Amino acid sequence: MINTNNTTEIQNSKTGKTVRESEGETTLVMLPSDANPLGNVFGGIILKHVDLIAGLVAKRHAGHANIVTASMDSMTFAKPVYIGNALILKARINYVKRSSMEVEVNIEAEDLNKSQKVLTGTAYVTLVALDEKGKPIEVPKLILQNIEEEERFLEGENRMQTRLKNREIKKRQKEN
Repeated sequence: MINTNNTTEIQNSKTGKTVRESEGETTLVMLPSDANPLGNVFGGIILKHVDLIAGLVAKRHAGHANIVTASMDSMTFAKPVYIGNALILKARINYVKRSSMEVEVNIEAEDLNKSQKVLTGTAYVTLVALDEKGKPIEVPKLILQNIEEEERFLEGENRMQTRLKNREIKKRQKEN
């Protein structure tokens, strides 16, 4: 069991899964139908693939549950992706609460003519596991195997707390 300063406990038990058991990667060639007339791939196309791979990673972790996207934050398009580039998405689970999971997706573009890759963006996607009646259901704990995974877990927990605080602030603003 790992104890952190903010009282989060992650149990290394048989009911948990490791980060590696759930991670995913996919590569797609970007086509003219994915882009604007000047050859830049639409952000919405990239977001679609981010959502798909995040859902896959969450499904691998949760198993039997229905997985839905609750939020996507910190999506940054740092560099463009062009027609003919390979879009490479690498996803891993960072944080697990009771029924929610945070998946980090790193997005790369590879110029296939030059064999050069560039990090084009990163997204943090929160997904929730639901039962057959649409109610949140508990997911396996996350088994952390190294310091990097522990740090990512704590960073994910901090982002989750920020999201919850922001949701509460917005709720209060609507009430007033």
